[in-house]
Amino acid sequence: MSKGLDEIDLKILHEIQADGRITNVELAKRVGISPPPCLRRVKALEDAGYIQGYRGLLDPHRLGFDVTVFASVHLSSQAEADLRAFEQFVRGEPLVRECWMLSGEVDFILKCVAPDMATFQHFVSHLTAAPHVRNVRTSLVLHNSKNAAAVPLEMKLQPAQGRRATTP
Repeated sequence: MSKGLDEIDLKILHEIQADGRITNVELAKRVGISPPPCLRRVKALEDAGYIQGYRGLLDPHRLGFDVTVFASVHLSSQAEADLRAFEQFVRGEPLVRECWMLSGEVDFILKCVAPDMATFQHFVSHLTAAPHVRNVRTSLVLHNSKNAAAVPLEMKLQPAQGRRATTP
């Protein structure tokens, strides 16, 4: 189990992750406990930071955001202050939906969504002019085969004998 979580906690997290709008009564039924302790557990999981929030998953295409691009960003400096400054820069950019700092050849990878290529091109010009940005390489998404934002809790809920053995 994960850091003080029991099987009931993991089941609660699994169910909430699958349906963030689930009622406490239905959640309690699915995990096999009564509603009052279920609500206390959910509150404890929220307070402990296991549940960071609740949100709706929107369809970007239906909302007119037809362009998804991954941008690999190389900085000219990896000084801590310059890395933090870049992170602060992208937090203020609405087209950037995710920003990940990486090890290796790329310093950051950004997931961006835009209504059209012209809007994205304008953003790339702005991005390449940002302080300490050495270069930017972009990859246009043609198709998404899997979009699972969820943590794979089913791996922790499987019986131990059903899992593949791992060696350190």
